[in-house]
Amino acid sequence: MNNTINKPIFSVVMPMYNVAKYVATAIESVLAQTYGQFELICVDDGCTDNTLEIVSTYKDSRIRVIRQKNMGLSAARNTGISHARGLYVALLDSDDYWAPTKLQMHLSHFRNNPKLGVSYSASQFIDEEGNLLGIGQYPKLTNIHAQDIFCRNPIGNGSAAVLRKSMLLQMGKHVYNNGEVRLTYFDERLRQSEDVEFWLRAALTSDWQFMGIGEGLTFYRVNASGLSANLTNQYQAWRVSVKNNYHLNPAFFDKWYSMASAYQKRYLARRAVQSRNSFTALKFSVGAILTNWRIMRDEPSRTLATLGAALLSILPSSIYNALEQRAMQLTKAVQQRSLPV
Repeated sequence: MNNTINKPIFSVVMPMYNVAKYVATAIESVLAQTYGQFELICVDDGCTDNTLEIVSTYKDSRIRVIRQKNMGLSAARNTGISHARGLYVALLDSDDYWAPTKLQMHLSHFRNNPKLGVSYSASQFIDEEGNLLGIGQYPKLTNIHAQDIFCRNPIGNGSAAVLRKSMLLQMGKHVYNNGEVRLTYFDERLRQSEDVEFWLRAALTSDWQFMGIGEGLTFYRVNASGLSANLTNQYQAWRVSVKNNYHLNPAFFDKWYSMASAYQKRYLARRAVQSRNSFTALKFSVGAILTNWRIMRDEPSRTLATLGAALLSILPSSIYNALEQRAMQLTKAVQQRSLPV
């Protein structure tokens, strides 16, 4: 379909770096949206595989390709946002995809909530081959405060959020990077935890609201070989983001840092379990409890389940896989009973 849009309502920003295996699925999920007044900005972050050849097979005039040398995810997002013409900017990582109604539902969300700066959806998990895992992220949807973002990050992943462009313009700042002055939104010094850093900075320095949509409109690929694979580096990047923003509200960080650190370690423990990194899973799951024991008081089931999974990951693969399948079935049943209405 060739569809010319003079002024799109949505600008979909999709960074790309060697994602030939997945990029077609991501693009097709955008083109299949029930709301068609969008542009898709594909940012080539120095691809060296045949990603661009695949993108070039799509002849829809709503697709634009912006090229840059490899600078990382934050810089690719910033480049895409700088070219965005829409009233809203939707972020999509090129190994994920969307349900067809995502943009339509976010449009209604924004129009019904004029103070809404970041709208996000629940997410369903898929494996590396695109198969549904039967579980997902169904976070808190309303009354989101800075401590919710710091400790629990309800947005969840880089493909769930849609942002009001006027909020982004308010948050933008000029920085000197790689020999040029760039207008940035996401911190280009960070290669991990850059999205959480932005959400928290926005919550601490602006009056824009965060709200979620309870339907699983985002399909998030659980990929052990992606940016989250080096979990120790990810935790260090998170700590750097905290250090960089401490001056914004020292009292806030002093109050919430240990609890946020505990939640971050528990999250990384779960990622380690998924990649069968038993030692790292145990280190982070025990570390979460030692960092702030209140994580056991506030969420005992989830915290103990993470610790148990870390211990079980030591078992032979055949036994562990059977137990994991049963645990996922139970988790799916629990999530279905507790979905927002």
